[in-house]
Amino acid sequence: MNSTSDLLIENTSCQPFLRWAGGKRWLLKDLDKYLPSNGFNQYHELFLGGGAVFFHLQPKQNSFLNDFNPNLIDTYQCVKHDISGVIRELKKFKNTKEEYYKIRSKKFRNPNKKAAQFIFLNQTSFNGIYRVNLNGEYNVPYGFRTKDFLDEESLKLASESLKNVTFSSLDFEKCIENIKQGDLVFLDPPYTVAHNNNGFIKYNQKLFSLEDQYRLKGLLQTINEIGAYYLLTNAAHLKIKEIFGNTNSKVFELSRASLIGGRNAKRGQYKEFLITNI
Repeated sequence: MNSTSDLLIENTSCQPFLRWAGGKRWLLKDLDKYLPSNGFNQYHELFLGGGAVFFHLQPKQNSFLNDFNPNLIDTYQCVKHDISGVIRELKKFKNTKEEYYKIRSKKFRNPNKKAAQFIFLNQTSFNGIYRVNLNGEYNVPYGFRTKDFLDEESLKLASESLKNVTFSSLDFEKCIENIKQGDLVFLDPPYTVAHNNNGFIKYNQKLFSLEDQYRLKGLLQTINEIGAYYLLTNAAHLKIKEIFGNTNSKVFELSRASLIGGRNAKRGQYKEFLITNI
């Protein structure tokens, strides 16, 4: 097995093209110290979101990227296969409040139009949050951002980075079929509990429940039995430590800044757990 440095694309800089609440850009500066020193084979992400870790690593070998949100995965597929078509559709949009709600209300059938809509709303919405109502309709308000929502160069670099990727939109447990000995699995689930206190995040209960955390523990045990490596991020909470602390995992407590919240939200330093068998 080659060293980790031999398995990554060199001298490239590729940033995520989506904003993502709970994303892991803050982790990237310290990520390398937690990677397996003897390298890894294939790469897996089971909760893709904005893909910050994948784009940071840019593995040369095959990668398997999964997210339960099919609209997100469809967008990645279009960026991979027809980035010119996606950019062409994005150029038709304008970053105004009126245009935002007009685009938000549309039901596109063309894959590239749907992908452009997803990227446009992500880049111009409030805090880049992905939220839908009971009818499955995206309902995040306009964000009044002045930054250009279309970065052609970043999109083209992302498209190139995705060329060796296989996408899926499955429950995370079903992803185990692709994981082999010596692979690296990164897991960043929606957090069930709030940071540094005993509160439960109500809006995440349908996305990722406490029961799901126990299912995730079982998956880590299976990954370990396969002989693959895993890195799991999770809220630094006593309940999470109780669930995952009695495994063979190492648990590291890391600090990050809170970047999500409304005008009255508390922002500051928060703790997160990094759980790994490396």
